Amino acid sequence: MLIEWMEEREDAEEDAETRALMQRVMEQVLLDDGIEMETVVGVTFVDPDRIREINQAFRRVDSATDVLSFPMIEGMLSHATPSALMGCVDPETGALELGDLVICPLRAQEQAQEYGHSVRREMGYLSAHGMLHLLGYDHETEEERAEMRRREEDALKKCRLTRED
Repeated sequence: MLIEWMEEREDAEEDAETRALMQRVMEQVLLDDGIEMETVVGVTFVDPDRIREINQAFRRVDSATDVLSFPMIEGMLSHATPSALMGCVDPETGALELGDLVICPLRAQEQAQEYGHSVRREMGYLSAHGMLHLLGYDHETEEERAEMRRREEDALKKCRLTRED
């Protein structure tokens, strides 16, 4: 899996340990979903004002959120036909471009404190949550929400990110 990391926050320091953790979680989500081909995901870190602007522009929600997902594939990746994937495969590398995640680390810090666990776990959770959206999962119904939560927790557990972390 290739992740294209982008930093839009001013004075933010690169945190290689957190990026490695996030990549591990996203790779686990792919593995759990049976995705074996090479993939590419863009991850951009932003401040609360910027994620609020993006949230307003794309979802018509005027608030700073934690993660936004912009999938390249419509519907579930596991149900996509080869012709549906054609425009999403890099012709040079053969890698499937899944889409982009926009993450607000400050919101992750606030939520970690609110939920009583580490920022590492929260960033791992946001990585799993966002990746599942890129694969076509959603949480509009109670059944979808339960399935998504189960998949998030499975990936976090396999990456040893418990609520005590």
